[in-house]
Amino acid sequence: MCGIVGAVAQRNVAAVLLEGLSRLEYRGYDSAGISCMDAEHGLRRTRAMGKLVHLRQRLEGQPCDGFVGIGHTRWATHGVPAERNAHPHQCESFALVHNGIIENHDVLRVMQQPRHDFESQTDSEVIVHLLQDESVAGGSLLDIVRRSITQLNGSYALAVMRAEEPDSMVVARQGSPLVIGVGINEYFIASDILALLPVTNRFIYLEEGDIAHITHDCLRMWNSAGEAVERTMNESTINPESVGKGDYRHFMLKEIYEQPKVVADTCEGRLINHRVMDEILGPQAKGMLDGVKQIHIAACGTSYHAGLTARYWFEELAGIPCRVEIASELRYRNPVIPQGTLLIVISQSGETADTLAVLRNAKTMGYFSTLAVCNVPESSMVRDADGVLMTRAGPEVGVASTKAFTTQLVALMLLVIVVGRRFTMSAEREASLVEQLRNLPANIEAALQHDDAIALLANDFVDKNNALFLGRGTGYPVAMEGALKLKEISYIHAEAYAAGELKHGPLALVDESMPVIAVMPSDGLLEKLKSNIAEVKARGGRLYVFSDHSNIEQDEQLRLINIDVHAGELAPIVFTIPLQLLSYHVAVLRGTDVDQPRNLAKSVTVE
Repeated sequence: MCGIVGAVAQRNVAAVLLEGLSRLEYRGYDSAGISCMDAEHGLRRTRAMGKLVHLRQRLEGQPCDGFVGIGHTRWATHGVPAERNAHPHQCESFALVHNGIIENHDVLRVMQQPRHDFESQTDSEVIVHLLQDESVAGGSLLDIVRRSITQLNGSYALAVMRAEEPDSMVVARQGSPLVIGVGINEYFIASDILALLPVTNRFIYLEEGDIAHITHDCLRMWNSAGEAVERTMNESTINPESVGKGDYRHFMLKEIYEQPKVVADTCEGRLINHRVMDEILGPQAKGMLDGVKQIHIAACGTSYHAGLTARYWFEELAGIPCRVEIASELRYRNPVIPQGTLLIVISQSGETADTLAVLRNAKTMGYFSTLAVCNVPESSMVRDADGVLMTRAGPEVGVASTKAFTTQLVALMLLVIVVGRRFTMSAEREASLVEQLRNLPANIEAALQHDDAIALLANDFVDKNNALFLGRGTGYPVAMEGALKLKEISYIHAEAYAAGELKHGPLALVDESMPVIAVMPSDGLLEKLKSNIAEVKARGGRLYVFSDHSNIEQDEQLRLINIDVHAGELAPIVFTIPLQLLSYHVAVLRGTDVDQPRNLAKSVTVE
């Protein structure tokens, strides 16, 4: 994996491919390449390690022009980061790019080695050799691709060119997202519509098992059964300029500061007087919600932390049992699913492989209904779930999620309310929560006012290699999210613990060189957390306390960042903001790549 672009046109597409790849840089990658083809020169390929600037430099000396072309930014899965492992892969007559995992690549490689010299260590290269072998039996590019993909086990988004058919491209999708952009007498393909916004706002989303044959003036599609199909044309309303950094140094900082607006957008039209309307989940909402007896949440990474926070809300505010699972674990278990269990899947992209697998197996596992909380309306998860609640965060480019997380929490609180009034939530409690949601954008704005103070605080972390985060209640998943952000972009090893667990092991790590960050809202566990802080101080630990409670005494061991915002049950959202800022400023001071941290991809579309 990570990013695919392609074009079939009556003009040189090399510039289109490079621009598309540049708009996919946010996904993370270690190498990049393009292949182009025209009737005069045939297939030509240029690849380079590292950032796109290196590929551009290569292309100055060896142009790669053509009317049909494919490009790829690779994030290493099989094979080390190296030019020989970069896409596109070529073999005699064929060139291809691939996202996904070919699970039977070892078997195919052994079968192919007597006939082919392998250039790379990747699983993807076996596909291009498979195409070459299948071409011996004859047929068009479409025929050859069709025969070849029946021999693949795993997931793929494929774009394939053939020298003998210089005006054609064939694409196929199984388990990895792929979209076709529609222009005027030209077509484009990509793994993400953001790559294509400069050239079109009209898109067709391929469904599972789809295959398509593309020329500059014709598009034909077939489903997994081989039946000719037409897929819906969608017009994107995303402004290409909105994906830029504007006046901000990094996308992450821009997205942190967008949170008051996107939180308001997530609530827009969903709060009516003092209520949240069932209709936010669509016309099927009543039947779905009336049958709910308990909640299961499946998610990965930051979305998992949103689910952990929501568990407190579902149980304490709505009075309904709730369990939260890491999707990569749940998909391989045989869980006992009680009758009337609603599965909620959470994902920014809607393409997270493990979470999507749980969703697609939900009915077999025993869930009575499914609901997706997602940020991308056209994603696989949105299409596959019974119900959908969109987060309205807008495009999130920084790999470390910020505004997607807080809008997920807002969406989950809306869901808690519509479920809760069917159980133990009173009209008065609902009205109070609605008022808190209305005040949330202003409370986030207030939290952002601490940016300068947090930037100064970040200096204390520049030379640290470890950090410990503490929280209790809903502050615990916020601490987990804070630790994840710090490790993601500053490369400081950071772990979060429920503060009550200090005596059960983590206290052994505490000394004057270990910074301890405490999330300390004014809730029923405040005094308990004060005791935990005293334990850290007694061991000489250096404390950084984020609190809305001013009665905490500072000294040389304890630095207080007084948030001074009382957000009630929505405190986890407000307390997330300063931790995002802390991670950002520490990363900037340490000189890391804030928006594209090493080894990480924005959208994890393979296991």
